[in-house]
Amino acid sequence: MQQPGLRAGKVLVADDLAENADLLRRLLSADGYDVCIARDGEQALERVTAEQPDIVLLDVMMPGRSGFDVCRQIKQSPATRFIPVVLVTALRDIEPRLEGIHAGADDFLTKPFNAQELKARVGSLVRLKRCIDELESADSTILSLALTIEARDPTTDGHCQRLARYATALGRSLGLADPALAALYRGGYLHDVGKVGVPDAILLKPGPLTPDEYQVMKQHTVIGDRLCSHLRSLREVRPIVRSHHERLDGSGYPDGLSGDRVPLLAQIISVVDVYDALTGPRPYRQPASAGDACARLEHEARQGWWSLELVKEFQLLVTRGRLQAETSVDLRAAMVPVR
Repeated sequence: MQQPGLRAGKVLVADDLAENADLLRRLLSADGYDVCIARDGEQALERVTAEQPDIVLLDVMMPGRSGFDVCRQIKQSPATRFIPVVLVTALRDIEPRLEGIHAGADDFLTKPFNAQELKARVGSLVRLKRCIDELESADSTILSLALTIEARDPTTDGHCQRLARYATALGRSLGLADPALAALYRGGYLHDVGKVGVPDAILLKPGPLTPDEYQVMKQHTVIGDRLCSHLRSLREVRPIVRSHHERLDGSGYPDGLSGDRVPLLAQIISVVDVYDALTGPRPYRQPASAGDACARLEHEARQGWWSLELVKEFQLLVTRGRLQAETSVDLRAAMVPVR
């Protein structure tokens, strides 16, 4: 039973038959759901964008766009793909269900449906949607924290955004899949999130760090890993946060990893991080040119610090002017589904 004044969630019902839509509205409104109605497929897509419902109930057979078409478009859009879609149909053959599965449907209801079954399935899927929304909210909070940390040091302005862009450009050039690209994008922002635990006296020190201060600074990788450990949506990002200061010859930190034990995504962030540090302004030196920075990276790769293959691929991006291109990334692709 919902408390007075509270809503269980927002439901979009798409059905061209008014009596069917009104029945669903009455059943779900009685349980506290806020129900809106669409009379055809085109209107359903408009309402999904405008209303951002917690769940969509789609009649399969509608004039114009079918429920299959509408479901497919909802699931293909990064902005709506995690909205649960239930296909409502009187068709009992296996073929329509297979088509619905291929379209991305989360569940099916067969007409005539049982009212209790309807409510149970809607409630379950709305809870799933709320869990995903909470993951994204927590994820956004961590991203905001990363930008706040960057703002502490005026010499690194825009560093996170550049790393996110450089890393995803390199990842795409290497042919990595969308979840890896999304992890790289987040990793660009979050790689130094652990610096929240580093005192300003060390973080902002204009000169070289003492050995003791350097030991404190190195802890930012461990602190960042711990901060991200509570979010399943950041599971693929944690190796970047912890290992982006590792080197292939084992001379990095915090774990002294070497060779293939250094995660590939962390290696990518390491390469672009060094490039951005060299080409960015610092109080104690002038920024290096892109060519000089690439030459330095290649020298260090031949020393065994970085992958020469990654460095060469990154150099191609720089020389061809593709590093500054806008990179579109589906951030939700890196999220871990809650099942």
